[in-house]
Amino acid sequence: MRTLSMLLAMMVMLIITESTMAQEVRKDKVAILKNSKTKVAEQEKEALKGEILEIIKRFEAKEITEVEAQNLKEEAAKKRALNIENRLAIIENEIALLERNAEGGYPMVSSDTLRWKLSLGVDFDDKPLLSIRTKEKNDIPEYDRRTYSDFVMAVGLNNALTDGQGLEDTPYKIGGSRFFELGWAWRTRIFENSNFVRLHYGFSFQFNGLKPNDNSYFETNGDQTNLEVFPYDLKKAKLRMDNLVFPIHLEFGPSKINKTENTIRYSLDKQFRIGVGAYGGVNMGTRQKLKYEIEGDDVKDKLKRGYNTTNFIYGLSAYTGFGGTLLYLKYDLNPIFKNAEVEQHNISLGLRFDL
Repeated sequence: MRTLSMLLAMMVMLIITESTMAQEVRKDKVAILKNSKTKVAEQEKEALKGEILEIIKRFEAKEITEVEAQNLKEEAAKKRALNIENRLAIIENEIALLERNAEGGYPMVSSDTLRWKLSLGVDFDDKPLLSIRTKEKNDIPEYDRRTYSDFVMAVGLNNALTDGQGLEDTPYKIGGSRFFELGWAWRTRIFENSNFVRLHYGFSFQFNGLKPNDNSYFETNGDQTNLEVFPYDLKKAKLRMDNLVFPIHLEFGPSKINKTENTIRYSLDKQFRIGVGAYGGVNMGTRQKLKYEIEGDDVKDKLKRGYNTTNFIYGLSAYTGFGGTLLYLKYDLNPIFKNAEVEQHNISLGLRFDL
């Protein structure tokens, strides 16, 4: 009973304070709305500037006459002036609504400009009986988004190139050695009014695997790591190197432009693109997995050691394709193993997906 009484008392206190909280929140919303009024004119002026530039380009390309160009400019200016007037009126109405209901009785506001909501809450034994929270969202759209982001995933074949030799001489299985990559990337256009050239950058976790041929495995002897013949028949031998890298690419290709009165968006859906660049990062760990059989018993060894792999990772990469599906190539300029008598460099070829 005592616990129930305390809960009821807390609920009463929360209900009493709801009105005060609502008033404070309304004040904050009014301040946000007043600040947003200054952004309206800036957004519409930037939009008008873009439309004027398009009209000038059409005139210079002799698609329209000087008179037609002037008429289009005037129409664009009128439209943007009306947009400013209408959007400011909407914001003023929002402010008037909030101030008129400052004493309560209007718990939620919802519009294209601002949404906020209040509710009460009490938890008992970590179970919510009633919740209290403030939620807000500024829905004024950004007119021209210059930067976009993607989840990046890549998968394919992995191997190593030895100085002076080709893949036909590799000591690793071509079909069995693979790589996997996960990351996040941002794409920012370089020029103000063109999305043809973009800077593509981010971070990725790379997992590069090598499977030796001829029943071999990796054995460390001091500062040297070499392939040795395993004393038992190996069912599987694989070395995996886990890297954190920060790639940056210069990306080229057309894009679709989607324009509305309030926004401009660039889309790469089904558009050809090509990117060339480099990456740098660190090796987070190296491990070897061995599977074999001794006197009828299956044995699995997972050995996490340094294996003298290079700590600092850097290389070149490129991709090309349509939309979010790309052919992807990367090559480590750093050697796989430090102090190796013959240097080997990791190389990967596969598919990359920007999701």
